[in-house]
Amino acid sequence: MSTIEKVQEKFLEEEAVGVNNEIVLHNDDVNTFDHVIDTLVRVCKHDDLQAEQCALLVHYKGKCTVKTGPIDELKPQWLGLIDAGLSAEII
Repeated sequence: MSTIEKVQEKFLEEEAVGVNNEIVLHNDDVNTFDHVIDTLVRVCKHDDLQAEQCALLVHYKGKCTVKTGPIDELKPQWLGLIDAGLSAEII
């Protein structure tokens, strides 16, 4: 087995073990940019610029991944987004 094959095999193993979930925020016609930005800062610990960029992506693309990680870490943040009236899912 060549070095390249060994590296690729190791990468695939690590990728399978470290699979993360995502919180995907969806666009809606209800929430303001300011509310979305403030909520992302408060709930997901985004800085102002990151939250603004996510809000713009959601607005123009319809959705945006706002956080990745293990499900047990994402669930409280997802609930915080839902409680704030945002449309989000964990995938």
